[in-house]
Amino acid sequence: MSRSTSVTAAAATSFLGHAPRWYALAVVGLLAFNVPLYGLAGPVTTAWVILAEFIFTLAMALKCHPLAPAGLVALEAVLLGLATPEQVYRETLHGFPVILLLVFMVTAIYFMRELLLDLFSRVLTRVRSPVLLAFLFCAVAALLSAFLDALTVLAVIITVAAGFYRVYFRVAAGLAGANDGEVEGESGIPPERLPELGRFRAALRGLLMHAAVGTALGGVCTLVGEPQNLLIGHAMGWDFRAFFAAMAPVSMPVLGAGLFTCVVLERLRWFGFGEPIPAGVRRVLVEFERTEAARRTPRDRWRLFVQGLCALVLVAALALHVAEVGLIGLMVVVLLAALDGISEEHRLAEGFKAAMPFTALLVVFFAIVAVIDAQSLFTPVLGQVLALSGRAQLGALYLVNGILSAVSDNVFVATIYLAEVQRAFEAGTVTRGQFEALAVAINTGTNIPSVATPNGQAAFLFLLTSSVAPLIGLSYGRMVWMALPYFVVMTLVGLVSVMTLTG
Repeated sequence: MSRSTSVTAAAATSFLGHAPRWYALAVVGLLAFNVPLYGLAGPVTTAWVILAEFIFTLAMALKCHPLAPAGLVALEAVLLGLATPEQVYRETLHGFPVILLLVFMVTAIYFMRELLLDLFSRVLTRVRSPVLLAFLFCAVAALLSAFLDALTVLAVIITVAAGFYRVYFRVAAGLAGANDGEVEGESGIPPERLPELGRFRAALRGLLMHAAVGTALGGVCTLVGEPQNLLIGHAMGWDFRAFFAAMAPVSMPVLGAGLFTCVVLERLRWFGFGEPIPAGVRRVLVEFERTEAARRTPRDRWRLFVQGLCALVLVAALALHVAEVGLIGLMVVVLLAALDGISEEHRLAEGFKAAMPFTALLVVFFAIVAVIDAQSLFTPVLGQVLALSGRAQLGALYLVNGILSAVSDNVFVATIYLAEVQRAFEAGTVTRGQFEALAVAINTGTNIPSVATPNGQAAFLFLLTSSVAPLIGLSYGRMVWMALPYFVVMTLVGLVSVMTLTG
């Protein structure tokens, strides 16, 4: 074999690493297809196709982390002129608070993982009813997400779920001292324990999905629940209580419907829910909790105290909104590093490592958002919506925002449509009462139906691309399937509630 042939072969096998060859070839084919498509169909059609390709790379997250294939799609879009680097940079600056949150808040949660694992292990081992356990995960996630960012809440629960899984896997496989990278797949698990492992994975999938939906249920309610809430609240001049009161006619019925759906899904065991934690797994976790408690040194107890103190500082700072969420996260990282003795660079790097892949993917996502904005893909729909009147107008705006948020960034959708409605208000096309009702429709529309897909909300996308998703087999398709009943019930209840608003 010649040197050039061997280099070519190496390049072919290196492209997208361990991803299936058919997927690597599909990505190459899509990239090649976009060039003539742009010449034949024009920029708008090509932009829609590139959006679909981006969603495809997210759907294949378990085959290959989306950063490389999605990044190539976004890079080609910029090279084709569908968006300029300046527009991408502007969108990235617009999303800078979310980037700060990911870099620092997720890192802060990582350094509090011992406390979180201890607390949630107690809940898991003491609550035996799968229905009550699921309800608690959903309700607590909703409560926390009303005051904290949904990504922060889900980062906590992902850390806990990964801890649960690794504790059991190491015991089942006899890997008491295993590194995180060794608790993957099923190698080393005795055949008689494979069914139990499968049931445990299903139970964790259900708990994580209940919690993820819970973040959406709580996030829609308050001014600080989601980034677009803050944007809408500022535009309308609503403070915390005014925002809650404005959203309550829609958010409260949806919250009740969501929690009711959680209970029904667990009882009827539909859509992949309702799998209880196996008795063998519970025994392992109970024994782990007892062993950890007996093994704790004064140093360990001090670390738990420090982490608990920092958790209280975190909740208080976020509830009072003393600064941007990401900066609060940095403060907690500094406090933990100082009080918990995290002084080595490699230990600090471990915490930041958990957040960086998704942070990079989020910037790629902003590039796709820039394409949507530059090509005005969503704007024509608003003209048709504003041509309606009364309840039909509110319902249509709610559904349009919901559908678009399910395939795009809900913050971006809210920004675009709020700006258009605000212009209509300033031009005298709509009254102040209509403006407020339309703002409620935009906020609830971008928060509630967007649970349909992982790319609808940053928290869902974070869960899909987290380290725990491949461990428990939580794929894009499975997330869509498990979210479907929630999507249908919450969207319908939200639609009926929005259409009862008066402008």
